[in-house]
Amino acid sequence: MLSELQWKILEEVADLHKTPEGAYNIRSDSASAGRRSTENIEIVSKSDVSGLEIHIKPGTKKESVHIPVVLTKSGLKEVVYNDFFVGEDSDVLIVAGCGIDNCGNQDSQHDGIHRFFVGKNAKVKYVEKHYGSGEGKGKRILNPQTEVYMEEGSSVTMEMVQIKGVDDTNRTTIARLRSGAKLVVRERLMTHGAQKAYSMYDVTLDGEDAAADVVSRSVARDDSYQKFDAKITGNAKCHGHTECDSIIMDRGKILAVPALEANDIDATLVHEAAIGKIAGEQIVKLMTLGLTEQEAEEQIVNGFLR
Repeated sequence: MLSELQWKILEEVADLHKTPEGAYNIRSDSASAGRRSTENIEIVSKSDVSGLEIHIKPGTKKESVHIPVVLTKSGLKEVVYNDFFVGEDSDVLIVAGCGIDNCGNQDSQHDGIHRFFVGKNAKVKYVEKHYGSGEGKGKRILNPQTEVYMEEGSSVTMEMVQIKGVDDTNRTTIARLRSGAKLVVRERLMTHGAQKAYSMYDVTLDGEDAAADVVSRSVARDDSYQKFDAKITGNAKCHGHTECDSIIMDRGKILAVPALEANDIDATLVHEAAIGKIAGEQIVKLMTLGLTEQEAEEQIVNGFLR
């Protein structure tokens, strides 16, 4: 039985107000709080380490699997390994995410290692949201590691969001694409206080006509620090694009480190980066509509991260 606080966190990270339709596994304070498999999606526990295997049958269409994690005990630290085996010609939604509520003085930490093995012509939409709350002095630490292995003609769209309240995060994403595979990543990130966030992407386009589009939008407020480190390698006729678009506020710091490696004459790789403050005329325009300066800034930031 989940508490009101746990449901609040689930709403933040997975948009859940009740037990979801379809397959799901809800993890709370290092224990299972509910699981359901379906005819086409089987969820089983790993036997050697903490984590899950999710098997999606070939041809599965318009189905979903939710695997959110909630931590509400101060000092709790865990590492979870989840593997997704997505069958050929399937089309599924996978919703993950983790929320930590820490009201104590000890650090709480969740490290989630997710591996995706995506079959030929399969389509996956993956949503991962991170959220922190609680008034304790202990940190809320989230370190997601995502590995994506894509077969010919497959497609993966990833929405990676850090909402608020996460003190430290080290986010690593590795992707390997075969011929005709397409990867789209949209990262949205906001840090405040003394928070630190590191995002690393290592994408390799191995097959002909493989394509990747990795875009990060972020806001650094107060004394927070962010580093965006993105590398795309093209080993065949392919197209890769990576972009970092950031707003810096107060005493925040942002470092963008682009890297492109072309190992084929027909590899087309592009990187874009922009870091700057909110334009004064934008704030003035909104203030003429009756908003305070602070309200104007919030409107601009919220629109930027949408």
